[in-house]
Amino acid sequence: MQNNDPQSPGDASPQDQSGESTTNTELGNLQTRVAELEASNAELAETVLREKAELENQRRRLHRDLEQARRFANEKLLNELLPVYDGLESGLAVEGGDIASMREGINLTLKALLKVAENHGMSQIDPLGQPLDPERHHAVSMVDAPGNAPGTVVSVLQKGYVLNDRLLRPALVAVAKD
Repeated sequence: MQNNDPQSPGDASPQDQSGESTTNTELGNLQTRVAELEASNAELAETVLREKAELENQRRRLHRDLEQARRFANEKLLNELLPVYDGLESGLAVEGGDIASMREGINLTLKALLKVAENHGMSQIDPLGQPLDPERHHAVSMVDAPGNAPGTVVSVLQKGYVLNDRLLRPALVAVAKD
């Protein structure tokens, strides 16, 4: 038998060759593009990994700094209290002495302690002679007090304290009867 086809199957026509060439070019372009995308993907994955590690490091640093801040938050206050401790210890170390000098030493120590408290926002409530304020005073008794208006604080049994406008402890007071 004879092959009547002008082209044998092994022979490629110029049209087939150009189609095959186009397919090969497209295939090459696609392979190049896939390689570029894979490289870009690997680069992005590496960037994400680095960012994740950086965030974890920042979280650890923040946790450590917060823990340090908690542990040493009272450092300034305690440093200011050291002279008060020293004054009390030196007062206790005195073997003899008159009552007046000991009283003066205790008074100075109390003033130093109150100064430290004031530096940190704490103040005393001493309502003697003021009208009763139920928000800041706790009346524990009513007494006859001629010359004082009814409801006026005539004696303070225990001073109250305020920390930055927040009541820590109300003052325990006695007020004048009607």
